[in-house]
Amino acid sequence: AKHIEQHLDEEKPEGVENESIEQLAFADRVLLNKTDLVTEADLDRVEARLRAVNQFAPIQRCCQSKVSVEYVLDVGGFDLKRTLEKEPDFLNTDGEHQHDATVSSLSLKQEGTVYMDDLQNWVQDLLTTKGADIYRMKGVIAVEHADKRFVYQAVHMIFQGSFEEEWGADEKRESKLVFIGKNLDKEGLKAGFQACCVSEERTAKKLKSLRFGVGDAVECKTGPREWSKGKVVATMYRDDSMDPGMVAPYQVKLDEDGDLIYAPKDDEGLIRKATA
Repeated sequence: AKHIEQHLDEEKPEGVENESIEQLAFADRVLLNKTDLVTEADLDRVEARLRAVNQFAPIQRCCQSKVSVEYVLDVGGFDLKRTLEKEPDFLNTDGEHQHDATVSSLSLKQEGTVYMDDLQNWVQDLLTTKGADIYRMKGVIAVEHADKRFVYQAVHMIFQGSFEEEWGADEKRESKLVFIGKNLDKEGLKAGFQACCVSEERTAKKLKSLRFGVGDAVECKTGPREWSKGKVVATMYRDDSMDPGMVAPYQVKLDEDGDLIYAPKDDEGLIRKATA
C-alpha cells in the first residue's frame, strides 16, 4: 500500500514492460498489504489506481499479509466457467470507467449470435498482431448453430476455449467479452467483434465471397492424392453431425456414386473448378 504507486509510475526503457502493471493486469485477486502504514485517504487513492488497471479483480486489504488461505488458493482463475458460477458479475458490462492511459480494461456486450469461423479468424488475427499488448481476454460467446455457450480465455497469444453450459430455451442469446491490455484500440475491438455477428448483411457478404454457386461443377479432394468430381448442391451448408457452430461453404454431390459430402473450407486445396 505504501510503495505500489511508485512502482506503477516507474518509467521503463522503450520496449521494456512495467512488471508491476503486467502483474496487476493478470491478477485474479489483489492483496493490498501493509495498510497500517498509510491513511484511509491513501488507501482509497491506491485502490482507485489499482482498479484503473484491473477493474475486475477484487481487492483485499490486509496487514502483515494476514489473509484467509481460501481467498488466494484454488480460485480457479483460468477456469472461466467456474469463475462465472462463483461470481455472476464477473463479466458485468453495466458501463465503462476511466482507466490508466496505457493499460486499460474494456467490456463488450452484444446481443445475438456470431459466426464461429468469423470469430476464430478475428481472434487469431487479433492475438497474432496485438497479442503482446493484450494481457488478458475472456468471455462468453453466443455462437450461431450452437446450443451451448462458447467460454474462452486468452493470456497474450495463448488461447483456451470450449463449449460449456447450454442456453436456456427462453434465454436471450448475447455475448460478453472482457479485455485487459496496453494501448487497447477500443473502437477497433468493438468493430472487429461486431463484424463477426450474424446479420442479413454479413450473411450476404459471406455468400457473395464464395467462389462457386449451386450447380457449379467442381472437384473435391477426397484422399491424400485423390480428387473426385461433383456438383455443388448447397452453399453455407450445415447438418447435425457437424461440430457446434460449424458451417460448410459447400455441400457437393459426387458424380461417381452420388454421395453427398461437404467442403469444410472454401480453399483451392480442398475444392476447385472441375477440369475438362
